[in-house]
Formats: sequence, C-alpha cells, structure tokens
Amino acid sequence: MSNSAVFVPHFHWDREWYEPFQVFRHRLVTALDTVLETAESNPDFRFTVDGQMAAIEDYLEMRPENRDRLGALVGDGRIAVGPWLILLDEFLCSGETIVRNLQMGWAAAADLGGAMPVGYLPDMFGHVAQMPQILARAGIEHAALWRGVPGSVEGHAFRWRAPDGSEVRTEFLFDGYDNGLDVLLVPDRIGRALGDYAEMTADRWGTDPVLAMAGTDHNAPDPHLAAWLRQASGEGRAITMATLVEYLREHVRGEVPAVVTGELRSHSRGNILPGVLSVRLGLKQRMALAERTVDHAERMNALWSRRDDTRFLALAWHKIIESTAHDSVVGSGTDETCDQVAARLAEAAQTARAVRDAALAEPAARVPSDGHLVANPLPFGRTTLVEVDVVAPPAGTRLVATGADGSAHPVQLVSEAPTVLSDERMDASQLERVLRRIHRRELFGRLIDHYDLSPGSLVFHLAEVPAGGPFDLLILRKEVAAAAAAHPGEWRVLTLEEPRATALVPVEVPASGLTAFRVEPHEDTAGASGPYAPTRTSYATATDRTLSNGLVEVAVAADGTLDIVGADGTVLRGVGRLVDGGDRGDSYNYAPPAHDVLVQDPVQITVDVLEDGPLRSRLRVTRFYAWPVALSGDRDLRDGRTVPTPVETLVEVRAGEPFVRVSTSFLNQSADHRLRFHVPLPEPVTTSSSAGQFAVTERGLTAEGGWGEYPLPTFPASTFVSAGPATVLLDHSSEYELVGEGTELAITLLRAIGSISVNIHPLRDEPAASEIPVPGAQDLGMRVENRFAVVPSATGWRGADAVALAEEFRGEVLVTRGTGTAGGQLPPQTVGLRVDGQDVLVSSIRRVTDDEAGSGTEVRLTALRDSASTVRVTGAFSEATTVDLLGRPLSRTEAVNQLELELGPWEIRTVVLR
Repeated sequence: MSNSAVFVPHFHWDREWYEPFQVFRHRLVTALDTVLETAESNPDFRFTVDGQMAAIEDYLEMRPENRDRLGALVGDGRIAVGPWLILLDEFLCSGETIVRNLQMGWAAAADLGGAMPVGYLPDMFGHVAQMPQILARAGIEHAALWRGVPGSVEGHAFRWRAPDGSEVRTEFLFDGYDNGLDVLLVPDRIGRALGDYAEMTADRWGTDPVLAMAGTDHNAPDPHLAAWLRQASGEGRAITMATLVEYLREHVRGEVPAVVTGELRSHSRGNILPGVLSVRLGLKQRMALAERTVDHAERMNALWSRRDDTRFLALAWHKIIESTAHDSVVGSGTDETCDQVAARLAEAAQTARAVRDAALAEPAARVPSDGHLVANPLPFGRTTLVEVDVVAPPAGTRLVATGADGSAHPVQLVSEAPTVLSDERMDASQLERVLRRIHRRELFGRLIDHYDLSPGSLVFHLAEVPAGGPFDLLILRKEVAAAAAAHPGEWRVLTLEEPRATALVPVEVPASGLTAFRVEPHEDTAGASGPYAPTRTSYATATDRTLSNGLVEVAVAADGTLDIVGADGTVLRGVGRLVDGGDRGDSYNYAPPAHDVLVQDPVQITVDVLEDGPLRSRLRVTRFYAWPVALSGDRDLRDGRTVPTPVETLVEVRAGEPFVRVSTSFLNQSADHRLRFHVPLPEPVTTSSSAGQFAVTERGLTAEGGWGEYPLPTFPASTFVSAGPATVLLDHSSEYELVGEGTELAITLLRAIGSISVNIHPLRDEPAASEIPVPGAQDLGMRVENRFAVVPSATGWRGADAVALAEEFRGEVLVTRGTGTAGGQLPPQTVGLRVDGQDVLVSSIRRVTDDEAGSGTEVRLTALRDSASTVRVTGAFSEATTVDLLGRPLSRTEAVNQLELELGPWEIRTVVLR
C-alpha cells in the first residue's frame, strides 16, 4: 500500500450551467481572489486552474490589475493554467474546433507564463478516438480524465492510443476529480481518513503515491488547506501539495501496462450522460453552421482576398470555442443559459459571414453585374447546382447559362415571380409620399430602370440590373411635382418588375476555385454542351411517387416511407419510418416510460410532385400522426390526449449525385417525447461506423456498463453514419442507434424534455444535477427541421466515398452576384488549392502570419483510412513546412507548385505553404 499522497488543490469551473455565465463569473472572481491571496501568503500552496484559460480570461476582465500577480505565480509554477481555452464536449464540435481550442488556450497561457503540458479533461462526457494524437502532435505527453474509461483498466493510469498509434500516458481519475475532498471532511482527522482511502484503493496505486484531487465545482480550496496537510503529514504519512503537472512529472514512477485504443465511451467507472447528444437540437445545428461558416471564411480570406481579417476570424473562433463547453452546446443548462449559447453561436456565424462575404466581394468585382460568381470551398473540383434569381425568358425562348469559354448549359426554372409589385390610386397631393419610398435608385428592393410619366399616371419599371441609363431622383421629383400641379385629382401609380424567375444552374467549379456564369435567353438550346449538361440518362425525373437520376431511384411506398435503389443494385426499403415514443428522462439521459406508447403509423399520407427535372426533381411526402400531447400525471404513461401533427418529408435527387437528399419538418406541439428516423437494413449487422473529430469510429450493438447509468448504445455521429449498405450523410452532430438487433439504423430527430435533471431516473442511479425546470428544452411551438442524405452502397462507407460525399453535402458552394459593369466579359475559371487523395479530409485552409513557420497558407489534412495513402497538394507555392498542431516547424522542403505527402493510417498532418 502506498505510504504517500499528493494533494492537487483545484476547482472545476463550469462557465455556465444551472446559472448563466455572468452569475457564475461573479463567483469565479471571488474564488480566484481567494486563490491569489492564499498562494501569496503561503509559498507551499499550489493550485491547478481546471485546465482551461477561459476562467483566467473571465477573471482578468474583471480584475485586470491582478494580471502581474497571477503571472508571477504561473511563472513560478505554483499555479498551473491551460492548456485548453475551455473544457469542451469533444463529440459535439469538429476536430478542427478541438485543435483551435488547444491553440488558443496554449497561446493565452504562454502570455501569462506558460501552459500546463497536460491534456486535462476532467468532466467531459466521453472522449474522442483521436485525442491522443491531437495532444501528442502538440507536444503533450500526458492526459488526465475521468469518464469513459473501460473496465479493463485496473490501475490509476493507462496508455491511451489513437487510431494512428500515437500514445499519451493518461492519469485515470477513477474516483472523479474530487476524490480528495472526502479525506478533508474532518481537518484534524485527515491522516486517518487518508489511510482508510489508501487502503481501499491500494490495488489502484501500487507503489505510486495516492493522487488526491482536492477540489470540486465552483469553490476555491480552504485557505487553511496547507496547514491541515502539514499537520497530517506529521502523522506518519508523507503528504505533498502539488499542481497536476508536478504530480505527473515528479511523483509518478510506476509502469503503465494497460493500453486503451480509440474513443472512451464506457459507462464502467462514471456516467457519460449520452442524452446530451440529442437534447436541444437547435444548439447542435447552430454549432455546425458556425463552424462551417468560419471554415469557409478562412478559406476564402486566405485564397481570394488581400484583407487580413485575422482578428475577426479569431473572434468568431473564440465564440465558437466558448460555446463548446461541456455544459453549453450539450444543452444541459437552464433556458437562459442555452439562449445565451445560441446567441453566441449566432454572433460567431455573423462575424465569419462578414469576412467570407468581404473576401468574395473582391473577385466579384471582376464579374459583370448581370453575372454570378461561384466559389468552391472544397479542395477538389465538383459539378453542382446553384439557385439564382434571373430575368424570366421571353415567350418562345429558354434560359441557358453561359460560361467564360462560351459554352451554353441548360438551366431549370423553379418558379416565376409576379411582375406587378404595387398598383395604387391616390390623389395628386399624395405623390410626394410615393417618391419618399425611393432611396437614390432603390425601390422595393430593386433598382429603377426607367419610369413613364403621363397625365394621371406614373409607372416605375424595376430591374435587378438597370439597363436604362442614369437615374436622377431630383429630376423625377421636379417632373412629378409639375405634373401633379397640372393634373390634380386621382392618379394611378404602378410599380412593375421585369419578369423574374428562380433558376437552377449547373456549375462546374475547380478545386478551391472560382467560376463565373451568366444566365440569358437562348432560342436554341439543342446545342448546349459542356460538362454541366446532363446526358438524358442522368436527368433527374419525377412521377407522382418516384424520383430517379440514373444513379439512384426512389419510390414512395404506401406507408409514406422510401424505397431507395442505388447504382449497384443495393435496395433499402422503408427508409424514413418515423417512430415517436415518450421520454421521461432529462437533458442528460433518455428514459422511456414504463408503459410507453410508440406511434409509428400515420393516419393519412399525401404525396406531391414539386419539381420534375431535368436537373433536380422533388417530392413532398406529408404524413399525419396523432402524437400524445405529453406524459400524463403518472410519468410512466403517455397522456391519452393527442395532437394531429403533419410531418413533411422533402425528397430530392439531383443530376449526377449518387444519394437521395431528405429533409423533415414539423411543428412540435408535443412534450416529453423522442422522435427517430429509421433506416431498415437488408440484413442484420453487428457494427456501425460514424465519422467525426478526425476519425471514423466503429461500434457494436452494445455499450459497456458497470456504474450508475444504463449503458444505452446511443452514439454520436458528426458528418456521416454507416451501417451495412446504408450510409447517411449528416448536417450536424447527431445521435444514432442500431436497433432491432442490428436490423435498423435509428437517427434521433428530436428529444423534448422539461428538466435539467430528474431525481428519480429509471436509467440512472443518481441525479446528474439539480431538478430545475427547463420548458425551453421541450421545443414546443418550434418548427423542427433536419436534413440529411441517404447513400445506398453494398461496399459501405468506404466504397461509397462517403468522406468526400459528406464534405460535398455539407460544404455547399458560395454564390454571389457580380458587381462589375453589366454586359462585360466573364473572367475565366480560377483554380485554387487542390488536394488529391482517397479518404482524405481537409479540415482547414487558412492564412497564417508571423508564426514560427513563417507566413503562408496552412493546410490541415487527415487520412481517414486504415492504410497509408499518398496525398498530392497542388497550388501556387514554392516551399512547404510541416508543423505541429501548435504551429511549430518540424521539417521544411522545397515544393514548386506541388507537394506529395505520405500519410500513415489516420494521421493528422499540418503543412504551411509559401
């Protein structure tokens, strides 16, 4: 039995949770004031600030005068800060966001005296497979964590191995991050209590000292702690006070034989609270949108702009990372807390959108105003559809899209807009009121092309791109005033818009590149040619219940589900079966009522053809359900009252796409329920795979239990989930489960609950938090929308090229109108950075300046495969520097316009190109 112990004073600081951020910050300032005073008055005192710099930033914003005091203690190693900006939920953000979190936290800690080189992850609800590689590629050799560790680990440490083989020594906080507090309950009996605890846990420690984490949520250690420990140390047991990094560097000596590979989602020694994956859907969708927007903004800014918007991009990332906190994006906070998280994510997306749009405005200035510019954020070429507002074709003509090379490509009209925007009659004395609607040349969101003025009549002709020459508002006002004086009485004011239409345009755009096109009428489209023009066999077509594009076919079955046939003959039947059941759980854990009522049969079905091609075909399937309004007074029963709920499913195929786009929408009028979208499989499977955080993780039909919650096998997926021949591309982080003994894949569309935590939970032994009502988490009165795509392929996600398809599905091209002179020549296509390689994810392309590797374009790539791969990067550069995840140079090579990289299985590689 160990005869020594190391106490690590700390606190765990949930930045926002059952109270909003500012309330918790008020407590934080008080707590850190106490820590500073204690440390300065006692040289033996040590403190570890929870591994996240957000707490320090929040404190110093209120106490800027204490920065030097705090920095001195950090520099002396008596207070440990960093390495993270915030303690995140690893499964509800992208892998790139995890990297930026570490980079921002490390940099902020360095400015204060240096980061703790420990991947401290005390309270995350499980851990992603690639975390050891992320830490190792930042030069961090140690991790420390609690939840998710499998039962096979018997000691207090293990070697955690990522899919690529990277390892970090990981301290297992098997009794939680507050195990030392019970020892401190009676200060004058610490020696006896420590002896009891060491004896109870002797098999864990071996010859290493007991690690006593002396801290908990939202509380500073008692200022008398050092004195208590000195007194206890004199009772025959060596007791040391240390930071966490001091404990790992100076006190641990034992061998670490246990190895754990991949993600940590076991329930064996701690609750992982998997219900957070599906509660408060809106936060998950906002996170995905914010991440996507800032990623695209960085790429556009790096490749196509002369502006350096680094500060704006840093602000957007900071707000995203703040929102990834394990009590933020998970949705386990109060309604006001979750409202603030949503607002923060919206701000991040808005900031990034401004940068993105400013970057696109530069090349758009070279495109005529009657044309459009398309930008591809992905580093591989693609042919895609864009939807634009255009002038409707005159009778007897059709619209075509013409490119800079003169080729013509057919377009598909989706809708036409009315041409009469306003028809008013008024007295002549009121005409001035009409003129005040005009702002320079703008009226009703369009521009005045010309006007007709005659006695008793004023007609405005509006256009998006005026062709009628200059317009002078002051002259118009003089003319109207004179006409009104000459012709008093009733006038007619008519505002007409040129005939408008919404058109689908097929566009071929190169890797990270730009393409311009113009839509105009054409009398003969028979000669339309070029790579965008679909062949007759690849047209998207529709009948009253079917869709097809030559690659995939869809038929709506009698029950409103979909039968999907892939190009290889794979058939998926019954796709989209909706199953609604009760949920008596809370924000942390789903729980079915003991006497649940599952609603899966619609009472009525309608099918409407919305578009019949040739570029895009769409059906709308509306299924009407009778869902219970809520749970009854007995929470193990659903209420007998029901509310009629129509669920619209939009089914879409596009020319050239090997998948079916599906979106669902309904107005939620029921509480306490879970709705899932089922994909039946042709044959039972025993495993599933989901993509996210630089990995594709394979899982079985069960999860490991052993602690205080039922090991429900619901799992996270970020960009796609695959089971057998069915792969589903995702718009945002989602929850899924293989049900029916592996016969169906079920994806959660909504989980509506009313409490942060419930005291009595059938699938969890103890409360996860206080029983605080959160009516907002019911999403009542909200329109709930989900979108995804179904890929049928007998060869699974690998054969379907799901890595690339998922990027295409989520990474829509960016379209903006040109701002150059109307009628001018379209600029030629421009190619940006191109990356060739099978199953290679490019998570970041951004401008870096003044870093250790020098200024340039940073590219981060990951091989999402079990075997080594060759990756080719092509662009305008002459030198490449491989850097670690903190930007520190590792090696440099000459590379003129092309760089060839050999990536190992699942390897993350970062290069800076100049």
